[in-house]
Amino acid sequence: MTSGVRRSCVCGLVAVAVAFGALGLVLIAAATGQAISAAGPGTAQGTTSGDATAATRGRTLFVQSCSVCHGFNARGIPGMGPSLIGVGAQAADFYLSTGRMPLNNPRDPPIRTRPAFHPAQINDLVAYIGAFGGPPIPAVDPARGNIVHGFQTFALSCSGCHQISAAGGIVTGGIAPPLNQATPVQIGEAVRIGPFLMPRFAAPVLSAYDVDSIARYVLHARHPTDIGGWGIGHIGPVPEGMVAWFIALVALVAVARLIGERGET
Repeated sequence: MTSGVRRSCVCGLVAVAVAFGALGLVLIAAATGQAISAAGPGTAQGTTSGDATAATRGRTLFVQSCSVCHGFNARGIPGMGPSLIGVGAQAADFYLSTGRMPLNNPRDPPIRTRPAFHPAQINDLVAYIGAFGGPPIPAVDPARGNIVHGFQTFALSCSGCHQISAAGGIVTGGIAPPLNQATPVQIGEAVRIGPFLMPRFAAPVLSAYDVDSIARYVLHARHPTDIGGWGIGHIGPVPEGMVAWFIALVALVAVARLIGERGET
C-alpha cells in the first residue's frame, strides 16, 4: 500500500513538473511573439522589419550568431555584449552592414570590415532587433542637401577626427576610419548612433538637412581635383605622413652625403 502511494505521489509530481514546463514554454513563445510584433509596420525603412516572417528568420540567425554575447533574449550579457532592447533597426543595420558586428572577441574594437551576413540575412536580423523598439533606419538623401553647407558642417563637427578630406585620422584611444566606403545611410546612422569613440549627434544638434548635406559633401570629397598639390593616391593622412617622413629622411641622407663629399675635397 505504501509503495502504491509513493508511486502515485511521484507520478503526480512528474505531471506537475511537465505542466509547469509546458506553461513556461508557452509564456516564452508568447513573449517572443509580442516583442516581434510590438514594433509594427515601418519600424525599419527599406527593410522587411514589418514582416513577421523576416523577424522569425532573424530570430533564428540571432540565436545562432549573436546570442553568445547578447543573450538569447537580446538583453545582453555582462562583460560580453550590451542589451539590444531599444537600439532599433538603425543600430542593427549600421553594425551589421559595415561588418562591425559580430566580433570574434567582444573586447576587440568594432572596425569596418566585410559583412558576415548576406544582405537578405542582414534585413532579417534588422527586422528582429527592430521589433524590440528603437529608432528606424534614417532616410538620408544627399540630393536634398547642400554641398557648401555640408562642407561647413563637416568642418565644424567631423573634420577634427576624420580630417577635412574624410580620409580618417588618429584620435585619442583609436583611429577615426575613412569614410570612402560609407553609404549615405551609414553616414546618417553613424551620426545618430555615435559608434565606438565617435560622439552621438542628436537631431537638435545636427538636423536631417545637416546630415543630408554632410553625406553630399563626403561623396564629393572622394573625388578631389588636387589642384596645386600631390594627392599621393588619397591614401589618407596616416600613410601620407609616413610617406612625408620617408621623403624627408631620404633628403636628409642625400644632404649629409653631399656635405660629406665636399668636406673630403
